[in-house]
Order: sequence, then structure tokens, then C-alpha cells
Amino acid sequence: MRAFNSSRVHQLSPEELSVFRQLDPAKIPQHVAIIMDGNGRWAGKRALKRFLGHQQGAESVQFVVETASRIDLPWLTLYAFSLENNLRRPRSEVNFLMKLLKSYLVGNVKRMNENNVRMAYIGRTEELPSEVRETMQWASEATAKNTGTTLTLALNYGARTEIVDALRCAVREAIATSNGDMNRLWEQIRGLEEQDVSARLYTAGMPDPDLVIRTSGEQRISNFLLWQIAYAEIYVTDRLWPDFRGVHLLEAIADFQRRERRYGGLGVGDSFTDEDIEGQRNEAELARS
Repeated sequence: MRAFNSSRVHQLSPEELSVFRQLDPAKIPQHVAIIMDGNGRWAGKRALKRFLGHQQGAESVQFVVETASRIDLPWLTLYAFSLENNLRRPRSEVNFLMKLLKSYLVGNVKRMNENNVRMAYIGRTEELPSEVRETMQWASEATAKNTGTTLTLALNYGARTEIVDALRCAVREAIATSNGDMNRLWEQIRGLEEQDVSARLYTAGMPDPDLVIRTSGEQRISNFLLWQIAYAEIYVTDRLWPDFRGVHLLEAIADFQRRERRYGGLGVGDSFTDEDIEGQRNEAELARS
């Protein structure tokens, strides 16, 4: 049984504490992933420029991260910047998002250390500007000794690309170890299993998400962690990301705890078994039952 052992629960707001006290320590997810959506719409509703929505969204990140750290959430992954964003958004907006990322990291590393948060990244980060990568590495090294929540930013990330990269890696390794023997190469490729692909994903070493949160009310995954969320629970809120706070993270976890996770099996209240099926005389009787 897992128990809340954080010495920082008292730092939750009264509103957060009221939700937190309803949670079952044994059912806290190990890994929460969030599709942060709605920055542009938040700004548009207020007749503001889109960049102001992105700035407010960055503020929401830190609020949510600090709440996650106060309840000892082990893993938090945020979909910050997709491959599609990089390819399809106006270059001026992309450049602003890169500057905002640098500013966020520089401005919040001290707070991350105070909250025992460790930084990590997934995606084709090697394609990001060099000055951004340098800041990312600095933030990662500056927080590497922290042992609390691991905050992973998905940057220049696409799930299909991640799977392609994992398969390419597996094939390269098979070629390197086959020593030109085509039969051996084929046997290695044919022997690939799910765990072999998982071990080569960007998220290797991380648990799969238990809970995926999507803000802004959109009901799609948007090419995010497609492999890893096969059995994750999905929580959609109409709240736009700039308005999302720690209490809303706790509300999503409370909703998660009310669900029954089956992983393709039967639920607690299900008793219909193969033996029941064999006992039926015909299809009509089976249908009536």
C-alpha cells in the first residue's frame, strides 16, 4: 500500500487540500501525461495576441508541477511542442515558443530544485536550435540530483515518429550484430517483441502513463504517446490550459480513482466465464441470457 509521505502536503491551497483528502493513497497514478491545449483560444477570447496565451500557459505549467511535487506524483509528462507545431505553425510563433521555453527553464530551475523536481525531455530535440538545447541540458544537469517528480517535456515530439525511430534503432542494432549473415539478421528482426520496441522508445525507463489529461475539450490524442497510452485512462476537461491549476490536476486524479481499470480483462462485477458459455444450448438462449 502506497502512502502519502510528502512533508509538503501542507503547502497545498485550501481548495487543493479539500480534493486531496478525498484521494486514496493506494490509487495515485504513477505517471500523468497532459496534452496542454487552448493557449490560443484563451488569448482569442480576451482579444489578446496568441503569444500572451502561451505566456499564461507557461505559468500554468509551474503551478501544476508544484502541486504534483507536493503530492509526490512520480512522473509528469507535458506535451509542450509537437513536430506538427514545428512544421505547420508560423515561423514567428515557433521562434517565440523557443524563446519562451528558454525563459521558462532559466526562470524556474531554482523553483524546481526547491520542489525536488527533475527535468527530462523526449522528442527529436536534436532538431531544436542549439541555444535552446544548451539551456535544456543546463536545466537537466542542474536538477539531476532531485529525487521527487520527474517533469518530462515532450518537445519537437510526435508519437508516430517516435515509433519509427525505435524501429530504426532496432534494425540498426540487428544489422550491427548480424555480421553480414542475412539469416541471422532475419531471425533477430523476426524475434522482436513489444518489450524490444518499448526499450527503444524515447520513454525507455519510464512507466507508461496511467492517466492522460486533455484540456480545452478536444477529444483526440494528437499523436501523443500512442504506444505508451494503450491502457491509460483519458480525462477531458473544457478548461483551457492557461486556466488549469493544481486543483484541476487533483480533480482529474479523483476522477481516475473512481474508474475500474480492466486492461482487457473482466471487471470486478463481471462473472460471465467460458464455463457459462459452454453451458448454453444455442445462440438464442445465449442471447437471452
